[in-house]
Amino acid sequence: MSRGRLPSPARARAGEGRHHVAVFAEEVNLAGYTTLRLGGPARRFVEATTEAEVVDAVREADAEGEPVLVLGGGSNLVVSDEGFPGTVVHVGTRGAEQVTDGHGRVLVRVQAGEEWEPFVARCVADGLAGVECLSGIPGRVGATPIQNVGAYGQDVSETVVEVRAYDRRTEAIVTLSKEECAFSYRNSLFKRTPDRYVVLGVTYALRESDDSQPIAYAELARRLGTEPGGRVPLKEAREAVLELRRGKGMVLDPSDPDTRSAGSFFTNPILDAASVVELERRVAERLGPDATFPRFPEGDGRTKTSAAWLIDRAGFAKGHTRGRARISTKHTLALTNPENGGTEDLLALAREVRDGVRAAFGVELVNEPVFVGVSL
Repeated sequence: MSRGRLPSPARARAGEGRHHVAVFAEEVNLAGYTTLRLGGPARRFVEATTEAEVVDAVREADAEGEPVLVLGGGSNLVVSDEGFPGTVVHVGTRGAEQVTDGHGRVLVRVQAGEEWEPFVARCVADGLAGVECLSGIPGRVGATPIQNVGAYGQDVSETVVEVRAYDRRTEAIVTLSKEECAFSYRNSLFKRTPDRYVVLGVTYALRESDDSQPIAYAELARRLGTEPGGRVPLKEAREAVLELRRGKGMVLDPSDPDTRSAGSFFTNPILDAASVVELERRVAERLGPDATFPRFPEGDGRTKTSAAWLIDRAGFAKGHTRGRARISTKHTLALTNPENGGTEDLLALAREVRDGVRAAFGVELVNEPVFVGVSL
């Protein structure tokens, strides 16, 4: 990453006075662009390698009244077998720059098309702490604020300073502050308004250090031989996260069919007080009066519990199959496509799991990946 002066935030008419041409094709099969290897053809597929090409492709499709799908690494998508009847804009922009802000932080502005895992690897190699626990996550930078990507006690919202985006409603490039992004658990302004903003770049605030941020996740702390809240050498934190993720089939590996997934398929449920009481009753009824379940306080009287625990206790073991889809043999929360099945195979399995958990515990699981042309 080159050091340089960050340009000041801008609100300008997108692409004004300029015309940019991206590479496009028709009837491109989207299965080759998703980690699940699922999805039918896109009517029109645009490969955009500059910010202006991304903006022009989206604006042109909007002007024609055509549906738009903005595609990055495809690691968080479930696409219909019928494909997408509009324009897919594949974001392939590259580049990153950094500057010290005078407050002990290093600001790193990254183009949306940069691959996330190599970016994290460079940060760790350069002694920049703040994203080390997000190692091994597939996908591209532009997706991280949309989903508020998180793992092992870190959320990307902890380091995001601002997001540069194209506002399809006003046809302007805007810079949104962290507060304007309205981050919450696996959610954001961008996810709540999916047809409005196209993420063009993200600025992260990282800390120059040989040590990690405080380790917040108990499993990771145990692996590292430290207490929660302790710090460890930055590279050790990254390697431990990668080891844990590999053990769960969460690091992409062409030779491992368990990695043909979209990562965690369901979010961890966040329950209100009444729902916690009902879950306690059902757990005792199903598993015995002394049984308990994972619970993590969320504030406002709410409690987060473990989707993986619920799935397992509802009777769905690792390796459970339905049609050509399968729960990962390594991690209950990942649904996989090991036999080149179709999207409907995967959805049938997802519905079976969702309905089984609801019947057993009264908890409604919600999908984490974005659905395109399909629903549960």
